[in-house]
Amino acid sequence: MSSNPSYPAGTVINGKWRGNRYVVERVLGKGANGTVYLVQREGRRERYALKIGYDTLELQSEINVLTSLQSCRKRSEHRARKESPLSSYLLESDDFKDRDHTPFYVMRYVEGRPLHHFLSRNGASWLGLVGMTILEKLQTLHECGFVFGDLKPENVMVSSYGEAELIDYGGASPIGRSVKQFTEWHDRGFWNAGSRTGDENYDLFAFAVLCLRLLNEEGLKSAAQQLPQTRSVEELLKLARELPDKKLSSWLCLALKGGFPGSAQATEIWRSHIYRGRKTGHETMATPRWLKNAFGLSLFLLAFTLYWVFRF
Repeated sequence: MSSNPSYPAGTVINGKWRGNRYVVERVLGKGANGTVYLVQREGRRERYALKIGYDTLELQSEINVLTSLQSCRKRSEHRARKESPLSSYLLESDDFKDRDHTPFYVMRYVEGRPLHHFLSRNGASWLGLVGMTILEKLQTLHECGFVFGDLKPENVMVSSYGEAELIDYGGASPIGRSVKQFTEWHDRGFWNAGSRTGDENYDLFAFAVLCLRLLNEEGLKSAAQQLPQTRSVEELLKLARELPDKKLSSWLCLALKGGFPGSAQATEIWRSHIYRGRKTGHETMATPRWLKNAFGLSLFLLAFTLYWVFRF
C-alpha cells in the first residue's frame, strides 16, 4: 500500500526502472485510486499526464487494462494499415524512485476542458459532435473487450475543436465482470434498470444519463432524490421525452431501455441522426446555406468583372 502524498510544482519524478524523469507542472485531478499530474519529460517539449497511484495493486490493474487496450488498438490499426498518434492509451509505467517506490504511469495529455465546462462555455449545440466522439471511444473499448464503467462529465476531456477523450480508466472492467467503479446517477443499478455486470449497454445507459445531466441537471437531481425502492428508469425516460430535439430524445430513450444491439449500432445511429455535420478528414460543422450563396455570388461578380475588363 502506498501513501497519498501531494507533489508540488517542480517535483522531479524519477522512474526507477526506465530512468525517465518527469517534472511536475500542476495537478490535473484526483480520483479514488490516484492523482493525475501535468508533467514535462526532461529533454522534451511535449507535456504528458502522469498518474500516481495510492494502491499498488489497484494501479497495476488499471495499467493492465490500458496495456490490453493499447495492444488491441495496435492490432486494429495494423489490419487497417494505418496508425494514429491519438490512440496511445499508455506511454510507459514505472515506479517513482522515492522512499516508497510509488507506482505511476504516463498517458498522452489532452489539452482541453472537462465536458460540462466545455458545453457551458460553447453551448449545447456541440453535444452532437462531442457525443459522437465519446461513443466512438466507447465502441473501441467494447471491441477490445472492456467497458468504461464510470462515465461522467468529469471523466471526459474536450479539446477546443470538440475532440473528446476519456481520461480515467480506473473503472474499466472486462465485459462480463462486475463494474469496478461507478457514479450513482450514471449507474444502471441505481435506477433499478439492470445489473452492474459490465456490458455494452451499461456504458450506453451511462452515456444517456450523462446527456440528460448536461441538458437538464436539475430534473435529473430531482429524479435521483426518489426513495431507492421507488426510483426507476421511467423517471429518466420522462426527462428524455421532454427534450425538444425528438431525434435525440428517441436515441436516449432507446439507450435507457437497453434497446441497442451494441455500441457500433448506437454510434452509427447517433452519427446519422444526431450529429448533423460531415466528415472531411476531421469533424467539421456543415457549411451554412448563406455562406454557400455568398460564395456563388462572389464567383459570378468575379466572372462578370473579368468579362468587361478583357472585352474593352
